[in-house]
Amino acid sequence: DERVIRGAAAGWDRDGIRPFNTVAVDCVAGPGAAVLPRIAGLPDEVFESDGNMTKREVRAVTLAALAPGAGERLWDVGAGCGTVAVEWMRSHSACRAVAIERRPERAALIAANAMALGVPRLEVVEGEAPAALTALDAPDAVFVGGGIAVPGMLEACWQALRSGGRLVANAVTLEGEAALTAFRGRHGGNLGRISVSRAAPVGPFTGWKPFMPVTQLALTRP
Repeated sequence: DERVIRGAAAGWDRDGIRPFNTVAVDCVAGPGAAVLPRIAGLPDEVFESDGNMTKREVRAVTLAALAPGAGERLWDVGAGCGTVAVEWMRSHSACRAVAIERRPERAALIAANAMALGVPRLEVVEGEAPAALTALDAPDAVFVGGGIAVPGMLEACWQALRSGGRLVANAVTLEGEAALTAFRGRHGGNLGRISVSRAAPVGPFTGWKPFMPVTQLALTRP
């Protein structure tokens, strides 16, 4: 007695559906809707932000270093508006992430971005790291985008990782660079610098507008 009924939600007019049923939903973009790729590096403008965010080019490099895998969990520490955590979860439907942010207004931005960009399961923890990390489930990867120079921050994230877990940290200040250099001296890893410039108006002409260079440390726990 099985029946299969197909239709679009917008024009659904079926009656007489029996109480015992299975519903399969295929979500597709509506006419004229923008379809965003799952590849890392979404345009900055699709995120709500207070200006404090990991820019598109740096984000793409960062996600490549974090190397998300199906079912893996990310800690996004000092998450800002949550761009890295959101893109981590968009990479695969089974990926999970926790965004840790101490400022309430930014935590609200993270939740809004997660909902708008299709990853409402993103967990937002409002609190000060590293203290806020102690109650969290162990991660497969950690991104530190804020608070790098806080004493004990990098070590706490490193110790939480399982064998094979990845730690990626980005710094734009001299204090952050010093913390990354000292940490690399103890644990190794790849240290690099990312410089990004975008074309912008210069009077009637166009010139290069540079962003602050980002120093990035990436390493895998043995």
